[in-house]
Amino acid sequence: MVAGAVAAIFGGSNLQVSGPTGAMTVVLVPVVQRFGAGGVLMVGALAGLLLIGLALARLGRYVRYLPAPVIEGFTAGIAVVIALQQVPAALGVTGAHGEKVWAVAADAAARFAAQPRPVPVALALGVAALMLLGARWRPGVPFSLLGVAAATVLAELAPVDLVRIGHLPQALPAPSLAFLDLGALGTLLPSALAVAALAALESLLSATVADGMTVGQRHDPDRELFGQGLANLAAPLFGGIPATAAIARTAVNVRAGASSKLAALTHAVALAAIVLAAAPLVGRIPLAALAGVLLATTVRMVEAASLRALLRATRADALVLVLTFAVTVIWDLVTAVAVGLAVAVVLALRAVARSARLEQVPLDQGEHSVEEHALLAEHIVAYRLDGPLFFAAAHTFLLELAEVADVRVVILRMSRVSTVDATGAQVLGDAIDRLRGRGITVLLSGITPGHDQVLGTLGVAAELRRDGLVFPDTPAAIRYARDVVLAAAPAPAPAAPSARSRTPNRPHS
Repeated sequence: MVAGAVAAIFGGSNLQVSGPTGAMTVVLVPVVQRFGAGGVLMVGALAGLLLIGLALARLGRYVRYLPAPVIEGFTAGIAVVIALQQVPAALGVTGAHGEKVWAVAADAAARFAAQPRPVPVALALGVAALMLLGARWRPGVPFSLLGVAAATVLAELAPVDLVRIGHLPQALPAPSLAFLDLGALGTLLPSALAVAALAALESLLSATVADGMTVGQRHDPDRELFGQGLANLAAPLFGGIPATAAIARTAVNVRAGASSKLAALTHAVALAAIVLAAAPLVGRIPLAALAGVLLATTVRMVEAASLRALLRATRADALVLVLTFAVTVIWDLVTAVAVGLAVAVVLALRAVARSARLEQVPLDQGEHSVEEHALLAEHIVAYRLDGPLFFAAAHTFLLELAEVADVRVVILRMSRVSTVDATGAQVLGDAIDRLRGRGITVLLSGITPGHDQVLGTLGVAAELRRDGLVFPDTPAAIRYARDVVLAAAPAPAPAAPSARSRTPNRPHS
């Protein structure tokens, strides 16, 4: 309640619904075992401070660089995870075990097969069908609430016992700072870092998914981090565990027609009203009905047309999407995003590296005799470097340039190089040294100021600069290359005398 209200007011998304999430338990359960409940509250407060620091550093904006296949794969994977989480409740099974959500769902299905219970299944499917069909018929009607209410009434009349929400607290705890333990700061900081990282990632991804489910909505990532930080500072004061944006609740909010922060704030106020006034009544709601609401939401989360388009776009996009989806379902969302992003980066680097070219270009020889033209054509070669010269493309560049042979002058045209990193600069220096070691004169032309700084810092082409072999443009380099080749050409042999000149003069008879 507290975290949801604070995050709704100060957050950067109009659609987010915040609160505790299942992903947090991975980090919080060990803290509870070692430090007790007070340690969890302390971790939440520290995570709040860290999130505010991330917001002030304006690091939230970098989530926009996530590739579309990663976001779509993550969204589809989350939809499947949410659906799998509902399997035990939809089947009316309690006590299902497993380390991962799919394992719990499989265990619940096995228990259901051993002892089938059709009433929970009927309730879950009935609520889901009512929501899906009702949304097409009357989108503005809250069929989720109507379905849950109807399922609760039917559950009261059913002759079988159903799993229900159960007991809820009926009062808000008084705010307190009793959890503060400054001596445990160093010990709890690693857990706080993990909670802050998870809260930041889940919140920003949830906001991105919510934007994608609507038209015209765009969140402010830095403000969202700030709102989540304040929420995690406020929640421990009232005994609340760390919170973040809840993707399942956010998706329900979007599909219910939310368009402003008022919806998320109403969510928090409604929870408070339920705790204070309607806890016994809400405790009677069967979990199968809530499972039906979330099952319908997962169906509406997935944009099938967008998935098909990405799968057909390129093999790289399809690979990233499928991999992110699979890791989300099998492991967890943090690992999925990390793996998907890493694979996307590697594939992008490969594509960029392949775009870098070392292309031999013809020279404008100007007006020369046939002999001079042939000499220049044989002994001067110019290469134009296109694209980025960085670590992923440097090795190929070196191999291609090392094959240059039977020339006296090599002109490297650098004006079209888009990027030079340290590795690319060093490889360029190695190639120049190899060519010069074979007696080939190397000329550089068209180096931009930004690239010139990188090359100069690493000492690349220092000897060329000293010898005046670096030129501002290609025509100047070509003129110098002509002089080098013509100066090194052997002098032409004297012309042979003609037959008339060899005949001695004779007097007329």
